[in-house]
Amino acid sequence: MATVLITGGTGLVGKRLTEMLVSKGYEVIIVTRKIPLNTQNNIQYALWNVEVGQIDLDAVKKSDYIIHLAGAGVADKRWTNKRKKEIVDSRIKSSELLVNALRTNENKIKAVISASAIGWYGPDPSTHENGFDENDVPENDFLGNTCKLWEKSIEPTTLLGKRLVILRTGIVLSKYGGALKEFLTPLKFGIAAILGNGKQRISWIDIDDLCAMYISAMENNHWHGSYNAVAPNPVSNKQLTLTLAKKLRGNFFIPVFVPGFILNFILGEMSIEVIKSCTVSAEKIKNVGCKFLYPTIESSLDHLLKK
Repeated sequence: MATVLITGGTGLVGKRLTEMLVSKGYEVIIVTRKIPLNTQNNIQYALWNVEVGQIDLDAVKKSDYIIHLAGAGVADKRWTNKRKKEIVDSRIKSSELLVNALRTNENKIKAVISASAIGWYGPDPSTHENGFDENDVPENDFLGNTCKLWEKSIEPTTLLGKRLVILRTGIVLSKYGGALKEFLTPLKFGIAAILGNGKQRISWIDIDDLCAMYISAMENNHWHGSYNAVAPNPVSNKQLTLTLAKKLRGNFFIPVFVPGFILNFILGEMSIEVIKSCTVSAEKIKNVGCKFLYPTIESSLDHLLKK
C-alpha cells in the first residue's frame, strides 16, 4: 500500500485519521517536533521544525501522499494579537515548508490534501437559502483572512504538478475532545448551556466522516480544489445542545441561555464566532460521491456517545 505523510498527525483529527489509514493497510509517516518513545506498526515518525524551516526529506521522498493538518488550535486560547499571529504563521509557514521541500527535492507525491475551515465564510446573510458554497468569497475578518492565506500558501503545489484538495472543515464532533467536550462539560452538572439566543446555525461534521473524506480525497483522482467538509444537515446551537442533553440525561437537565455579553467576557473576540450563524452547503462533496455514515446530529451523537 501507499505511504501517507501527515502533518498535525498528533492532533484530534490526525490521530483518528492515522487509525483509519492504518486499518486500511496504509503506511503512515507523522512529522512532529518530538518523536514518541512508543511507536506502532505501520506508523513511522519523522522530525520537522516549522520555525527553523527543517523537515526530514527522506520522509517526504518515501511518501506517495501528503495530508496537511498542521496549525495552532483556533479555539485553544484567547485571541490576543500574539495568539492570532501564531494561528496564521503556523499554517502559512508549515505550508511553505512543504512546498519548498517538494520544489527542491525529487519526490513521488501524487496529491496533497490540505485542511482549511469554514471560517472562510461569514455570517449567514438575510437572503440565505442553500448555505455558503465553495464559490463564495472569504469574509473580511480574522478567520476569513486566515483561511484565505492558509489556502493560498498551499496552492503552489499545483504548479509542481500535484493534485491539490482543500477541505474546509466545519465544527468537528469527537468524543476525544474539541467542540463536543465543551458542550458536555456543563451537562455534568445538569445544565444545558445554550449560547446566545441559540438560533445560530452550526455546520458540523462527525470525525469519522471527516477522516473518510480525507481518505476519499486522497484515493480519488477526480477530487480537485476546495470542498466544504460538513454534514448535510446543519443544526442550531439550541437543537444541538438539547439533543445532546436528552441523550445523556433524559429529562433531568435545565436549559440555560448564556448571554452574548458573558461569552464576550469569557472568550473575548472569539465570542463572535461562537454566536455566529454559518450555514454551509455539502452539495459539492456529495456530488463527487461522498457518503455520510452520520448525516444527522442524532446519528452522530449516538455514534460518539456509545460506550
